[in-house]
Amino acid sequence: MHLHSHSFLEKSNVPTNIGDHQVKVQVKSCALSPVDFKLYEDLKLEKEHVPVGREIAGVVLQVGPKVSFFQPDDEVVGILPLEAEQSGLCSVVVTDEYNLVQKPEKVSWFEAAAVIKDGLRAYTALHTLARMAAGQTVLVLDGAGPFGVLAIQLANYHGVKVLATALSPEDQKFLEELRPSVGGVSLPSARVIRVWGSKEDLVDSCLEETGGLGVDIIIDSGVRLYEEPEAQRHCPHKHDLLTLLSVGGHWVTTEQHLQLDPPDSHILFLKAASLSFLNDEVWTTSRAKQGRYLHILKDVMDKLCTGTFRPQLEDPVPLYEATVSMEMVQRKQTRKRIAVKL
Repeated sequence: MHLHSHSFLEKSNVPTNIGDHQVKVQVKSCALSPVDFKLYEDLKLEKEHVPVGREIAGVVLQVGPKVSFFQPDDEVVGILPLEAEQSGLCSVVVTDEYNLVQKPEKVSWFEAAAVIKDGLRAYTALHTLARMAAGQTVLVLDGAGPFGVLAIQLANYHGVKVLATALSPEDQKFLEELRPSVGGVSLPSARVIRVWGSKEDLVDSCLEETGGLGVDIIIDSGVRLYEEPEAQRHCPHKHDLLTLLSVGGHWVTTEQHLQLDPPDSHILFLKAASLSFLNDEVWTTSRAKQGRYLHILKDVMDKLCTGTFRPQLEDPVPLYEATVSMEMVQRKQTRKRIAVKL
């Protein structure tokens, strides 16, 4: 399975010795998310095999002598680091205790693995980067994607008004039915903006919804830098996003190759607005904010447990279909899938 001259690491041997702060985990489920091969190259982590299924949930089998957070039989969830020697598709993995948190009993293996990374991304985007506050307005692009759904739910929880784009009739129906209960009253999660078929104008819709002031926070899922081909028609143009951003607004982008020209920067300057790049891998590549990272992972699980996070999940993939599913996810033919060990 060669992509960009790399191959995916699916199975490997379990180390026989475990380190002082390491934990041996029997994996019950893992999420199959796209692998960013370029990031491995940038971080000089060039490996022949790149681990897949790094978002795992499972049961602790054994702990190292200095492990303080866990004991055997604990149910845990976490994200294996980029440099992991094992894949979540292995039946057993060994990892540092600092990569894991307790899984609440009522949360399924399936949901835990599905939500841990996108929950972290939603937190990083809205809290760490955009510093959201009640009463603000956020635009979530591709609101029905696994990450978009959790970003909408986290914003709702904090009293932020949400606008979200729907890329298909199915997405629109899903988003319109996504209703949080606030004080026992069911309210719409988001004002849905249609960007398929006879699509609505994104800029007009956002300005209309905000009384002409623009949105305080934008979270994109890809941006068109030029007038690009049909394949990117769902992605908004960078000029549209700059236009609909409010004074003092925050644009959080997932577009790692975003190119701003001097006129674009001038618009940001005039609005005293900021641009942040969403890269949730920094939490595990830098140990400086270890405590904050584990706090976020715990809170993501708490919100899943209490129903604040209600992910949109496709049916789980049995282990024997994981290779084919991973190839489809990598080619963006399907949204992320969760492999479950029976």
